[in-house]
Amino acid sequence: MTPGGAGAAEGQPWGPAGDEAPPEQPYVGPPPTGRYGAPPWVPLGLPGPPPPYGPHPGPGQAGPYGSPYGGAPAKPPRPVTPPGAPPFDTPQPYALLMRARDWTWWRPLLGFGLFGVLYSVAGVLLLIAVFVTGVVPDLAMFDLTDVAVLLITNLSLIVAIPIVWLCWLVPHGVGIGWSSSVLGRLRWRMLLPWTWRAFATLGVAVALGLVIAVAATGTEVTGPSSAFPWMLLVVLTTTPLQAAAEEYVFRGYLSQAIAGWIGRPRVGAAVAGVVSAALFSAAHAPPDLQTFLYRFAIGLALSAAVWLTGGLEASIALHAVNNVVVFLLAGALGDRAAAAEPGGVVGWGTSLLGMLGMVAFVAWVVVSRARFRPELLSPAVDLRRSVPGAPGPLPSGPGWTPYGPAAMSGHPGPPGAQRPWG
Repeated sequence: MTPGGAGAAEGQPWGPAGDEAPPEQPYVGPPPTGRYGAPPWVPLGLPGPPPPYGPHPGPGQAGPYGSPYGGAPAKPPRPVTPPGAPPFDTPQPYALLMRARDWTWWRPLLGFGLFGVLYSVAGVLLLIAVFVTGVVPDLAMFDLTDVAVLLITNLSLIVAIPIVWLCWLVPHGVGIGWSSSVLGRLRWRMLLPWTWRAFATLGVAVALGLVIAVAATGTEVTGPSSAFPWMLLVVLTTTPLQAAAEEYVFRGYLSQAIAGWIGRPRVGAAVAGVVSAALFSAAHAPPDLQTFLYRFAIGLALSAAVWLTGGLEASIALHAVNNVVVFLLAGALGDRAAAAEPGGVVGWGTSLLGMLGMVAFVAWVVVSRARFRPELLSPAVDLRRSVPGAPGPLPSGPGWTPYGPAAMSGHPGPPGAQRPWG
């Protein structure tokens, strides 16, 4: 039988005897691949022969001798956090909130760099304000009664809050609320209970310490000046925000970065508490060891409050109460009383009294946790086993071939779909 079929004449390959070869057609391009007449699957090249040792294994499956077929398996893509979902696969304490789903060690460094750049820009604007007004800020908080100095100083610190939020949003790619608490927001319901407890402990201790200092030094109490109403307004409206700014920087971003690098909750929180307390005290330019230790102690108390409550609310309340009481008493008693420094045993005694007030507040927080039940761990959604777009095991069976878009993505396509090659 000839290739032309039965009845084909000898030497006539194109059909029965007497038929002529069809005329050659001009080339009109590849077959259509659009919506009209396109095959359901377009092959990525011609199907090759099967492997010599059985069916083609899937990605990462063992080959003939136990090694992955075709080399090392491709690394699965990172899961993408759905909108509104927490960026954690496992619940995290406040100290480790930076260790989100896409944590890498360099992100806090990028955040510190961004903070330095933005705060430097704010510093330039502050210098312009100083040049225009002639008022120099007092970051060491030595001048406690000048209203203009206090206002400029507070504003120069308050600007750190939005800068910290940007450091969370840009380098870490997570919401700014994770800088506040494990719920991803500031828990406003906790501010008032912690505030009056701070007044009843540290506030009372600070007030008693100032009265003892005035009495021990015999400083004249001149009373409030004519600018005291303005000072009252500035203290009540800006000092709590100034205290919150320092908490977002020291007990927030700085402590979370240190604990994130360590990666262990208790050890990370302890190391971060000590380091941040030392930097916090040094940033206030203490004139002597006694002042340094006092501010170091309050830094430790603030870190303990954060660890015990899962957020910054208690530390903001304690810090704000300390500053508000100091400023208001200084303004009410007068310039000379505000500058009273007994020194010696009396000075160390007043510092110890303030430290006892801090300890009392932390102890009250421990006792009150059973009543308030503050959240200590963040919500989490484990996306590690459901990575969108990750290649799954390649299916096998009669009629399946490891080619084409569906096979490359790990899915066999719709049931009953025909491949171009069978």
